Amino acid sequence: MRVGLVIYGSLDTVSGGYIYDRMLVEHLRRQGEQVEIISLPWRNYGRHLVDNSSPTLYHRLRQVSLDVLLQDELNHPSLFCLNRRLQAQVGYPIVAIVHHLRCSEARPAWQNRLYRWVERRYLSTVDGFIFNSQTTKAAVKGVLGMERPATVAYPGGDRLCLDLTPAQIASRARSSGPLRILFIGNLIPRKGLHILLDGLSRLPRDSWRLDVVGSLEVDLAYVRAIRRQIKETGVTNQVSLSGSLPDAELVTRLARSHLLCVPSSYEGFGIVYLEGMGAGLPAIASSAGAAREIVTHGLDGFLVPSGDTSALTHHIRTLIEDRERLVQMSLAAQQRYVDHPTWAESAERVRQFLTGISS
Repeated sequence: MRVGLVIYGSLDTVSGGYIYDRMLVEHLRRQGEQVEIISLPWRNYGRHLVDNSSPTLYHRLRQVSLDVLLQDELNHPSLFCLNRRLQAQVGYPIVAIVHHLRCSEARPAWQNRLYRWVERRYLSTVDGFIFNSQTTKAAVKGVLGMERPATVAYPGGDRLCLDLTPAQIASRARSSGPLRILFIGNLIPRKGLHILLDGLSRLPRDSWRLDVVGSLEVDLAYVRAIRRQIKETGVTNQVSLSGSLPDAELVTRLARSHLLCVPSSYEGFGIVYLEGMGAGLPAIASSAGAAREIVTHGLDGFLVPSGDTSALTHHIRTLIEDRERLVQMSLAAQQRYVDHPTWAESAERVRQFLTGISS
């Protein structure tokens, strides 16, 4: 099977969506499929819209010999008109990989009306969908108003080499000292680090430590605001901004932490929650989006309403004060990870779907 994949930039970009695409491509190639990456340059949303009139992109997609063309839905502004021109010219089906819709994110209503209009136009041009969650599937149906051939293939959590035993996890939870909290995500407003810092500032300084892992380069204005917030709330000694880390170091941070806390305003899935559970870390996540498909409230983590600082503080305080509760939730988190499909299982589900739709 000859597969094309349209993405922005490099497949090595560090984010959940790119990890998904990368793991899928690796599996397809291991199974003997041919995969061609069609990379479009990163620009702002407005300039991406201009790609629809690019003769170079049009001719490249028209002339490439494929059995199926995958498009990461992130690329929708570059393709929502161009796809319509392609449909009458090519013999291959177009399948969108949808991680989450841009119009599902928290922002002013007028902006989301614009994004929803563009995304609806794009979604109507494809022949099938690969969804990372049931939540994303429902969101697309709500925008498009109909269903098309699709499969839901959850991201795996087994990308990292996590091999802690239940005994090690229980011992770590019972260890004395401050609760070691881990935040993993690029520093952008949607990930909610400012909400987490606000919540932690209400707790005794000696009861917690926060390690922040994620790129400091994506949104420089937001990073400046975060540094200012850390200084103004007096938690400089409790917070470490580690930046992006290689996987081996990320495994080390996961292994020595007690709790993963990423209170995003919206997640189409949230691979980071699952990877944290692989290290026995309960997850605190927002109830908005698909985190509820991973986290069972009160069992292996907590779900908080988006932006609810008081609820966030309450749940962290619970685990600071009750280490036996932390033990129970940590072991439940690891079991949740064990029960989840692997990357190989999910990617094979996608491969079978593509085989069917291409024939």
